[in-house]
Formats: sequence, structure tokens, C-alpha cells
Amino acid sequence: MNSVIHVSNVSKSFSKHDVLQDISLSVAKNEIYGLLGPSGAGKTTLIKMIAGIETPTSGKITVLDTTMPSLQIMKRIGFMAQSDALYSELSGRENLEFFASIYGLKGAKQRERIEQTAALVNLTDFLKKPVNQYSGGMKRRLSLAAALLHEPEILILDEPTVGIDPVLRQSVWNELYKLSENGTTILVTTHVMDEAEKCGQLGMIRDGRLIASGSPQQLKESTSSETIEDAFLYYGGVRHEN
Repeated sequence: MNSVIHVSNVSKSFSKHDVLQDISLSVAKNEIYGLLGPSGAGKTTLIKMIAGIETPTSGKITVLDTTMPSLQIMKRIGFMAQSDALYSELSGRENLEFFASIYGLKGAKQRERIEQTAALVNLTDFLKKPVNQYSGGMKRRLSLAAALLHEPEILILDEPTVGIDPVLRQSVWNELYKLSENGTTILVTTHVMDEAEKCGQLGMIRDGRLIASGSPQQLKESTSSETIEDAFLYYGGVRHEN
């Protein structure tokens, strides 16, 4: 398997509290890999380490054959955090211009990418509005546009569709499929079971441990489950075989 993300025996502790314990997983090129688990399971900490924002207490993470954290590799990653890192007093367009300049996009290329990403998340008509007038869902969409501006090889999304209406959520997923088909590797966290079904591969995380991994179909079949939720409960030790 051509892995572009490789996590080997990674643990993370904050002042004696173990947040993640002995996590190992691989993400193949072009794959949409989902990390499924409840709030507080450690998903955000794990993707921050993969993105190079946090460092593991033990173990090793490589992205594109380079040990993280690495500034050079971070430039090739698009990261969308759970809390929107936006400037509320600036307009949507000014926010995108700011992030585009950080990624080194200038002139016509910058304008082109802003138009493309804004259209993608259905915000073209709202770019002149200050972000403090945006709804929560609009802010999520703007954050996604910002993460996509520099056409990253790897896209890391932390709960990207929280607060987004179902119709737009489907269009965001359609776009993720397109990006994946065009060569982007996508790592996404979610606690929504129907979103987990949309991923090519899934890692189930509970209490800081990876309790299962595989395709949604494999995880359901191996536990004789009708749904991903049932499979998750089975692997978490909540549901036992009859």
C-alpha cells in the first residue's frame, strides 16, 4: 500500500493524563480515511500531531515519507480546525486573501483560487460580508475554503460539517470525493455515523485507543452488524454477540 500518512505506536500525554495510547494506522494516497469516535476520544489530538501542530509523547508519525513535525510538509497540508480560525472583523474575501497570501498565492492565481473555493462552498454571494455576520455553518464553509486554497496534497478536516445543513453537507462530501479522485488524500474526523459510511477506510477511536480499522463494509461484516453504529458499539465492548 502506498501510504502517505503513517502513524507508528503513537501515544500522547498532557501532564500525566494519557490522551492517546499506542495508535498505529496508515492512510493510502487518494484515500478518504475517517476517524470515528465520540467527543473527547482523542481524534483532534491525533490529527493535530499528523498535521505537525502537536508532537507525540512517544512513537513516530511520517507524512509524505517525512517525520513530523516538518515545516516543509506542513505547507503541503490543508488543515481545517474544529474551531474556526477566522478574523471576524474582516470580510469573507479578506479572510481568504489573508490565508492565500500565507500559502504564497499572489495576483491572478490568488483571485482564481478564491473564486473557485468560494463557489465550491456556496459563499460567492457573501464574500463582501464581515465574518461576524456569518452563521456558524457559513463560518465552517469559509474555513473549508481556506484549507483548500493552495490545493494541498493532503487535506485534514476536523468535524468539517458540524452546523452545516444536510443539503450543503452532501455537496461538501461530493466535493471531497472529487478531490480524492483527483489525487488528494483526505483525513476527516467525525462522530456522525452516516458520514463514517462515506469514508473509504475508518479508524474507530475510543478513550484514546484505536479499537478497530477497516472499510465500513469490513467493519460491519466482521461484527455481523447492520450499521456502523452497531459495529462501533461491538468493538467498544458495549454490544456482545448473541
